[in-house]
This record gives sequence, structure tokens and C-alpha cells, in this order.
Amino acid sequence: MNKLNTLTIQWHFIVRTSILHPLGSSCADCQGMNMNKNEIKKEQPLKPSRSQTHPQNLSKHSSFNSPNQIQAQLFSAGPSASHKIAEHGRKMDKVESNLYKLSSSAFSDSCLDVGKDSYVEDSEHGTDEAQLIKAKVTIRKPEGMTKKEMKVTATPSLFFKDGKKRIDYILVYKKSSLQVEKRSTFERNLREEGLMLEREQSITNSDIMFVKIHCPWDTLCKYAERMNIRMPFRKKCYYTDWKNRTLNSLYRKTIQLRSWLPKNPMQLDKEALPDLEETDCYTAPFSRARMHHFTITNKDTFFNNSTRSRIVHHVLQRTKYEDGKTKMGINKLLNNGTYEASFPPHEGSYQSRHPIKTHGAKNHRHLLYKRWACWGMWYKYQPLDLIRRYFGEKIGLYFAWLGWYTGMLIPAAFVGLFVFLYGVFTMHSSQVSKEICQATEILMCPMCERSCMLQKLNESCIYAKVTHLFDNGGTVFFAIFMAIWATVFLEFWKRRRAVLTYDWDLIDWEEEEENVRPQFERKYAQVERVNPITGKPEPYQPFMDKLLRLMISILGIFLMISLVLTTVFAVVVYRLVAMEHFASFKWYFVKKYWQFATSGTGVCINFVIIMFLNVVYEKVAFFLTNLEQPRTELEWENSYALKMFLFQFVNLNSSIFYIAFFLGRFSGRPGKYNKLFDRWRLEECHPSGCLIDLCLQMSVIMVLKQTWNNFMELGYPLFHNWWTQHKIKRNEQVLKLPQWEKDWNLQPMNLHGLIDEYLEMVLQFGFVTIFVAAFPLAPLLALMNNIIEIRLDAYKFVTQWRRPLPARATNIGIWYGILEGIGVLAVITNAFVIAITSDYIPRFVYAFRYGPCKGQGYSQERCLKGYVNSSLSVFDLSELGPGHSGYCRYRDYRAPPWSSNPYELTLQFWHVLAARLAFIIVFEHLVFGIKSFIAYLIPDMPKDLSDRVRREKYLVQEMMYDAELEHLQKQRKCHGKHYHQEWP
Repeated sequence: MNKLNTLTIQWHFIVRTSILHPLGSSCADCQGMNMNKNEIKKEQPLKPSRSQTHPQNLSKHSSFNSPNQIQAQLFSAGPSASHKIAEHGRKMDKVESNLYKLSSSAFSDSCLDVGKDSYVEDSEHGTDEAQLIKAKVTIRKPEGMTKKEMKVTATPSLFFKDGKKRIDYILVYKKSSLQVEKRSTFERNLREEGLMLEREQSITNSDIMFVKIHCPWDTLCKYAERMNIRMPFRKKCYYTDWKNRTLNSLYRKTIQLRSWLPKNPMQLDKEALPDLEETDCYTAPFSRARMHHFTITNKDTFFNNSTRSRIVHHVLQRTKYEDGKTKMGINKLLNNGTYEASFPPHEGSYQSRHPIKTHGAKNHRHLLYKRWACWGMWYKYQPLDLIRRYFGEKIGLYFAWLGWYTGMLIPAAFVGLFVFLYGVFTMHSSQVSKEICQATEILMCPMCERSCMLQKLNESCIYAKVTHLFDNGGTVFFAIFMAIWATVFLEFWKRRRAVLTYDWDLIDWEEEEENVRPQFERKYAQVERVNPITGKPEPYQPFMDKLLRLMISILGIFLMISLVLTTVFAVVVYRLVAMEHFASFKWYFVKKYWQFATSGTGVCINFVIIMFLNVVYEKVAFFLTNLEQPRTELEWENSYALKMFLFQFVNLNSSIFYIAFFLGRFSGRPGKYNKLFDRWRLEECHPSGCLIDLCLQMSVIMVLKQTWNNFMELGYPLFHNWWTQHKIKRNEQVLKLPQWEKDWNLQPMNLHGLIDEYLEMVLQFGFVTIFVAAFPLAPLLALMNNIIEIRLDAYKFVTQWRRPLPARATNIGIWYGILEGIGVLAVITNAFVIAITSDYIPRFVYAFRYGPCKGQGYSQERCLKGYVNSSLSVFDLSELGPGHSGYCRYRDYRAPPWSSNPYELTLQFWHVLAARLAFIIVFEHLVFGIKSFIAYLIPDMPKDLSDRVRREKYLVQEMMYDAELEHLQKQRKCHGKHYHQEWP
């Protein structure tokens, strides 16, 4: 036992020596990336950078050195270390094995009582082997965990068979595939590019083969430099000016005051997310020539998992599988059946037998599931930093925007609910509703040709009261509020985006850094020109070719929009035909409420057509976008997103525009109705107005579409994954499936990435703002849907989908411009809805010009006394022919039949028309003026953040100069030579 302890101490000393002095006493360390002992002391404590932070309590999926790695470090430490290892021989092997088991168990234990100080310079989220061994001596096993469970936890499942090469990417193919030559050539070229490959057969399907890909250190460095990936800089700087000291003092006092207040229940506990720590490390584009500038304490953890996956995907996209410039890329191999799938692996299981509060998180995926994707977290803020580290900046920005949009919907929902409740409380006291409900002697003209009979006006009492819920005194105020709300939402989102891009180190990431699409390279490989920015030759698309493709694409867009208008016309024809049939229906209920039946069935048919055409639009938009041959992936996504938005926006809103602005406007008058094809009489509005039809159309489409989208987003992946698991036999072998095979059984992410997710929310934003004057409950419905949508998307990303490729982005792309366009359109449409569709302007004109309060101003409901009778014209039924006598009323401003000019438009009609036009002009100018003023007052970036960004750029330049100077001094000291070189 004493000998074992002696060997343990000697082995511990050798490991520490090999880490602190990897090359012994020679001066070769001055040329490498490792630091000497003094530098390590100077740099402690080393905090991880913004982009390289990991949880401190992860288990097997966090990187740690295997015994082979430790042994390699010992041999690289010099002759003395090698001599000691050879001297111990087999005894040393046993000691290494025992110590490795102890260190692995210590590292995988999620309840370690190791504080933050125990994480030193070797790794960002781990320690060196000696530190782990030292920690294991004082750490006990968590309660409730058996040895068997600890053994399973410590078994790495994301490495090659040797246990030390991390799996960065997975390719899947079938052995029965005939594309053997292409696959072998492609994999051979991947190895030539520096990647390491390992094949493994599926456990559940003998025809499936997995190709595990590992990217070594040298290859990572080479492509990180090509891709301009920003990595943490070695030195840290802090603010020392008086302004920051004052602000920090005020901030500390504010924190102290907040500690006395009740805790915000929506905030996540920092203890639940131990990796969300502030850091002062700066970053710079990685360069192998200046590798000594960067904080490289552990090559295994310097590039995190998402960065490694991005680099491997970059190589896969540009590796050839046949001779020729056009024969390359994993996408084409996926299309021709060479490979079945390609994806980065998840970091392990998202479930654990032990509670996260006592045993900690197993990995990032488990942490995201418990603190983000669980339905019990619906009221909590999202862990955006953790989302970004696992899924990439692009997906992180989507969830940041979705959360910001959902939070901004809260005040809009409260105001809309207030307007609706105001209509509820004033519904019975409304003068217009009273007059309609009490009009038992007024007969309305038939609204259809054959089966419609004269009906009393009081039969529309229910419709009149429901219309008042949405068309009351608060409608104009709410329309103005929502127009201003849209501007405030977009302006403050720009500020929020600026903060996120700074925190996520995306300030200097430019669009020009994106690489050319492989499809573009293949198409225009023969035509090259020199890039005026980089000075390097690149594929070039001739102007005439680009113009021709663009014109064909625009023509295709117009054809598809024409198809939409054709379907709307078909629905209109259906309403005209159904109107006659429902009016003569045998069932009394349907016959009595034939207008409601016509509108309801028309909406349902329109919804089915909308969902069917969406499938067609998706394929057409994909074809037209590929036809244009965009240069970069960002250009492709923007072009595709714009087409999909135009298609679906017109598809969803065309019928709503018809009801709002065309229904009942061109139907004519009794005795002279306009007919479609001289057969079907055009549809009229209900005696209580057209707003009830518009509200019904919006509510049904909005609710049904969001319900259907939620079902398809979660229901289909759940059913597919359940069915896949059901087909797999239940045995012990299945329970031990490796992570790559578990991911293979999951659903892949949508082919178009986040475009479908953004599109759904942007179309909802249109519903919330464009026709909000007709449906004030739209923000409330959107808020309730988005609360579910956030957790539904989170659950889908974490549990039901394969891990998507982590991608970078600085903003939400073309969607911001689309949102601004919707905000402008919302002002115009709400002005027209209030002026034309609702009865607000006719009531206003009557109160000031024709009512009992004429010349006194509009003060209360009594000023509208007699409004209903004033808004109805008279028609002589005897003009219809024999068998008709008496008079009926209809909605219009026309002279009575006994006047000198019967059925001519009256002066009141022109007054109302002039008031409507004046209202539209005043409303638009007023709201646009307020929107512009608010946008001017709110800067795009906070002032303190702007100053901090400028200061950081200056400090980074200073640090790079100091680091280069220090490196040159080391070389001169080690080699005894004087270098008279300028800093490059």
C-alpha cells in the first residue's frame, strides 16, 4: 500500500510537471502555445470567454483527458518523465487505470463540492488529471447513486473507440446504396483535408452505417483561420476610469436595494445556470501565425462543440466526390442518395434519473431541457446565452426576438382587452344597439333573390350588440396605440439586438465574411473575377444572366399571386351560391341564420384552400430561389423568405381584404342590384354592418392556423419518433444505443431552417397590427399562442429534432425590413377599416351635423338618437312587380321614392364620404408623425454600449501589440539573438 501511495505521488508530480513544463528546461516553450509557470500565475484566475463558457458540473460529455492522452503528455515531458514511466512498468499501468477510474468518476459526478477556485488553467470547464485526482480524495459519492449508475455516467459515448477523439459530425449511409465509388472518393478526400473518420454499424438496422468524423487540432486551426472565427484573447483588461468606477458603485448600490425587494419570479436562478458568468476576455480572428496571442490552455476545449461542428460542415460542403469543379459538397451527396443524413451529435441525453437540483446537469442538453424546454418554465425568462452556445447565434437570436416580441405583446393585450371590456360594459347602453333592438316596425328589404323574405330590423339585435364589442369609442384609440406600439417594438428590438451582438461577440462579424455557396461555385466556376475587397479571384455571375433569372422569378411570383386571387374569387362565388341555398334550407336554425352559415362555411373552405396552397407555394418558392442562383447562404435565405412571405401574406389576407373593403360596396340598391355573370346577386353586409364578418374571418383563420401549425410542429415529430421507437425491439441492447444512433432516430430540422419559424410569427404580427381595429383581441390571442410557442419550439429543438448546425448571425435578416413594411401597411389599413368598414365616421358626422346635438358637439350617447333611422333609405316594393306592396328599408344614403330625384345619393352621403377621406389623411399623417418622432428619439444602440465597444477595439489593438512584443522578447531571450522587427 505504501508503494502504491508512493507511485501515486510520483505520477501526480510527473503530470503536474508535464503540464507546467511541457518541454522541460529547454527554450522551445517560447515558440509554442503553452505558457510558463510565471505566466500561469500571472493569468489566474482564468475566466472563460463569452463564446467559450461551459457548465462546471457536466458529466461524461464534457471533455477530459483519457489515459492515452495522459501517457502522451508524460512522454512529451522529456527523458526524465519517460525514464520514470519505464521504471514502474506494469505496476504503473495498474495505478494509471485506478487513477483514471477515480478521475473519471470525479469529473462525471454532478454533485462535486469543488468550488469555482478549483477550476484552473488547464480547461475552461474541466481540470487536469492531477487536479481531478486530488479532488477525488475529498469528494464523496452523491447520495442515491449506485456504482452501476456511476459507471454508466462515466462511459463516454461521444468519442471514437479509442476514447479520446471527440465525434464532431455524423454521416449516415446505407450499405445497399449503389454510390459506393462516390462515397469512398469523398471520404478519402476528407481524410486528405485532415479529418479523421471511423465507421460503425447500426445496432438496430444492419443496413445502416455511421461515419463518425473527428477534426484534429491542426485542421481546426487551419479552417478557423480561413473562416475568420473569433477566439478569446489571452489577456484581460478592466475599466479603470472614474466614470466606470462611479457606475459600478451605483450598480452595486442598486443591487443591494433590489436584494431587499421580492425576487422576480420570471428570472432564472443563477445557481441553476452556473455557466452564465460574466467575463472580460476579448476576442480576435484566429490566426496560426499569432497563436501565442490566444488563451489556449487546453486544445480539447479551446474550440467548443458548436465551433467544431461548423468547421467540419464547412469542410464537408467543399470536398469533392468526383473529378471536376462541380462535383463536390455533402448536400449533393444527400440529394443523390449517397448519404442518408448528416448532423452534429447531441451532447448526450436530455433526461436523468436524478434531480438536477441535487445532482446537477449531465450536459448542456439536459440543462436546456430542465431550465428551458419544460412546460413548467412557461413564465420564466429564456437562458439565451445557453441557447446560443448549444444551437448557435442564429437560433439564439430567433428565440431572443420571439421572447422580446412576446413580452411586448403584454401591454398590447391589456389595452386590447380593455377596449373589448369597454364594449362589453357599454353594449346595453349603446344608443345604436337600443334603436336596432327596439325597431319592431321597420322592415328590411330581402338580401337575396329567391327565398329571402322581409325581416324586421330587431332580428339583428344580437349582431348589433356583438358588433359594438369591436366597433366602439375605443377603436380609434386602440388603432393609434397599436401603430405606435409596432414602432416602439421594432426600435427597442434594435437596442436589444445591439446588446446581444456585443455579449455574443458579433459586433465585428460582417456579412462579407460569409462563404460562397457551393452551388454558386459549381455553376459559375468557369467565370471568375477579382473581388475588389479581398483581391482574390472568385466565381462571378454575369449581369445579363442574373437579370434574366430575376425576371423569370418575378414572373413566377406574379403567377402565383394571380392563383391566390383566383381562389379568392372562387370563394366569393361559393358565398353567392351558398347564400341562396342556406336562405331556403329546411332546418329553421340554418334558414334563420343563413348569413352566419354562409360566412362560417366560406371561412372554413378558405382555410383549407390556404393550407393546401401553402404546400404548393413552398415548392414553387424553393424552385424560383434556386433558379436565381444566390451567391451566399444569407442571400438565398433572404430571397426564399421574401417569396414565402409574399405568397402566404397574400394567401392569408386576400379574403380579409375583400371582406373589409369590397363586401357590400358594389352590390347596388333594391330594384337595381348588380349581379355576377348576370346570375348571382352580389353579397351585402348585414344590417348591423360588415365588421362582424371581418371579425369572424380573422378570428377563425388566426385560431385555426396557429392550432394547425402547433400540431404540425410538435405532433408530427412526436408521432414519428414514437413510431420509430415502437418499431425498435425492447431489449437491453436498445437501452444502450450510442448517442449518434439515438440522434439518427430523431426528426431532422426543417429543410429551410428558421424561415418557417420566423414566417409563422411575422404573419401573426400582421394579424395583430394590420386589422387590429376590427379585432382588438388579436394581441391577447397572439400572446397566449406565443407563450405556448416558445416552450413548444424549445421542446422540439431539444428533444424531438436532431441537433441543427450551429450558425452565426448578427440580426434576424430580411424579417426586420418585412416587419417595418407591415407596420407601415398597418397604419394605412387601420385608417381605411375605421373610415370605411366601421360605422365610426357615419356616427360622428350624424352627431355633429344631423343629430339632436347639432352644433353643440358630441358629448354622450343621446347625440346619436335617431341615427339608425337616418342611415336607412326607403324602397317602394311595388316597383318589384305585382304582388308586392309597401315599403322596406336598406343601408344607404339615398332619396326616398316620393322625392323629385328618387334613389339619388343625398347630401349626407357626400358629407360622410368627405369625412372618411379627411379622417384617412389626418389619421395617417398623425400616426406616421408620431412613429417617426419616436424612432428619432430612440437610438439604435445604447450610449454606454457604444462607448464600451469603441474602447474595447482600442484595448484589443493595444493587447495585440503587447502580446507580439512579449513574444519577440521571449524569442530573443531564448535564442540569444536580437530581433529588429516591426510588429506586423
